[in-house]
Amino acid sequence: VQLQASGGGLVQAGDSLRLSCAASGGTFSQYNMAWFRQAPGKDREFVAFIRWNRSTAYADSVKGRFTISRDNAKNSVYLQMNSLKSEDTAVYYCAADTPPLTILSGLYALRAYEYWGQGTQVTVSS
Repeated sequence: VQLQASGGGLVQAGDSLRLSCAASGGTFSQYNMAWFRQAPGKDREFVAFIRWNRSTAYADSVKGRFTISRDNAKNSVYLQMNSLKSEDTAVYYCAADTPPLTILSGLYALRAYEYWGQGTQVTVSS
C-alpha cells in the first residue's frame, strides 16, 4: 500500500484548504483512513479518521472546522479544512489501517496504522 498526500500550502488565518491522499495497492474500500499532523517540536497527533463504513471522528481542536471524507472509486481520502488557525500549522500525514481490524477506540493512536504517506506542509499565517 502506498499513500500520496497533496494539497498543502501557505494560507492566511480564516482561509480554507483541502488535502488529498491517494492510495494504491490493496482494496481501498476496506481501509480505515486517518489524518495526523506534526507541528515543529511536537509529537505527531491525531486529527481525524474515517472508517471503512464511513463513520468518522475528530480531534476536539478541529471539530466543526475540518471534515474528512473518502471516495472509494478514486481510492482517495480528503481533509477539508475551514477557518484555519495559526495553530493548525503542521505537516499533515495520511495513514491507512488495513486490514481494518483495529477497534474503534484504537483508531486515535498512531500505532493503529500500518501505512503512512509522506506528509504535506500546511502553513497558516496570522
